[in-house]
Amino acid sequence: MNVLLLVLGLAAGLVVGAVAGYFVYKSRMETRQAQARADARSIVEDARREAETKRREAELAAKEAALKIKDDAEAEVRARRAEIARIEERLDNRDSSLERREGELDERRRGLSEAEEALRRKEEDLRAKEAEQLKVLEELSGLTRAEAERRLFSGLEAELESRLGQMVRDRTLEAEEKADAEARRLISTTMERLASDLTSESTVKAVTLPSDDMKGRVIGREGRNIRAFEATTGVDVIIDDTPETVVISSFDPVRREVARVAMGRLVQDGRIHPGRIEQIVAKAKKDIEKEMKTAGRQALYDAKISGSMHNDLIRLLGALKYRTSYGQNVLAHSVEVANLCGMMAQELGANVKLARRGALLHDIGKAIDHEVEGTHALIGGRFAKKSGESDDVVRAISAHHHEVEMETVEDVLVAAADAVSAARPGARRETTETYIERLRSLEDIALGHRGVDKAYAIQAGREIRVMVQPSEVDDRIAAKLAYDISKQIESDLEYPGQIKVTVIRESRVSEVAR
Repeated sequence: MNVLLLVLGLAAGLVVGAVAGYFVYKSRMETRQAQARADARSIVEDARREAETKRREAELAAKEAALKIKDDAEAEVRARRAEIARIEERLDNRDSSLERREGELDERRRGLSEAEEALRRKEEDLRAKEAEQLKVLEELSGLTRAEAERRLFSGLEAELESRLGQMVRDRTLEAEEKADAEARRLISTTMERLASDLTSESTVKAVTLPSDDMKGRVIGREGRNIRAFEATTGVDVIIDDTPETVVISSFDPVRREVARVAMGRLVQDGRIHPGRIEQIVAKAKKDIEKEMKTAGRQALYDAKISGSMHNDLIRLLGALKYRTSYGQNVLAHSVEVANLCGMMAQELGANVKLARRGALLHDIGKAIDHEVEGTHALIGGRFAKKSGESDDVVRAISAHHHEVEMETVEDVLVAAADAVSAARPGARRETTETYIERLRSLEDIALGHRGVDKAYAIQAGREIRVMVQPSEVDDRIAAKLAYDISKQIESDLEYPGQIKVTVIRESRVSEVAR
């Protein structure tokens, strides 16, 4: 019972303590909240005052900046107004100056008009006086104006022709002196560095037989051996009274060489019949083909040409070994031209490789000109282009006889080297008929010009001397006459080297003492 009372008392005490603690806690919380509110109001008030202060400061700063901008703008406006005033003043001064100048120009126009009018009147007076003077001159001279003009123009024409002849002579002499000196130096240097041997060859081949009895074996029974040989080789076999000799003739040098080799082997073997002939000729063709390729490669080496070349071109080069032109071996001539052209190109600073290549191939058309229609220069150019040669090489080949226009210095050098190789002493042989015909053509060209009395071709056609009539040709016109004759020779004739034209004018006066 006591315990129960004790427990109830403790419980009542706890309840009373809890209620009392709650009221105390609540009182303290209310006090703290009131204090917090007071602090918040203080902070807000302080922030409001600070914001008001900053606002006032910003307004003052903005007013000061606006005043400064206004002052700057007003200063700039005043400066621009002052500049505009100065510009207006200058424009006013210019207007005044222009007005003064316009007045001066008007005055000058009036003066020029008056001067023009005075000149017109003077011109009319001069024309009238000129007409009167012409009339007086016609009466005094007995010539009309047209006749006087014809005489005057005739005199002027003669004077101009004389002056032209003098200019031609002076310029020609000057150019010849320079060109001759340089050309002689270049060609002499080149010729000193190269001097190749040339052997003249015939267009027919002779095969020596061990005895005349061999001729019958060559002919065979009823001529079957010689017919088989001619049909297989494509040549003509000439058997005449010449002892121990058979002559082989053909327009194709390669066929002729094949036939010569085959005939020599048949004669040496002694077994001559159609079957054996076919075997020997076939073997000879293979051997000649090998020789041509070997000769072509040797030509490339001798001409100092590097780089590849089409096999067909090499074969045709070798074929030139069996071709002659005016008695000059064409392959040896081509190698010589290549070396000459290369040396001259080196002296002049031109393309040495191009010059050597074009020079070596310049006569390649002669190996096939009997098979294709056209000149050997154009044929060679077309074949070289087909074989992959460059356009510069093709043009140098085609232009070396002036059938195609030359465009580069290498084209000119190929033609010049070809002429040097062909024209130097001993290089070529020429028939008597061709030689005489060229001399006659030279003299006819010279005799066809006005004032020429006599003409003589001398020094084997290397020079032509022209005697003129002194009454019709003076010294100045003689220079022009020599120039005209040389140009006509260049255009009308084909010749190796160069031809010198010498015009001689002399007057002879004689008297007899009695």
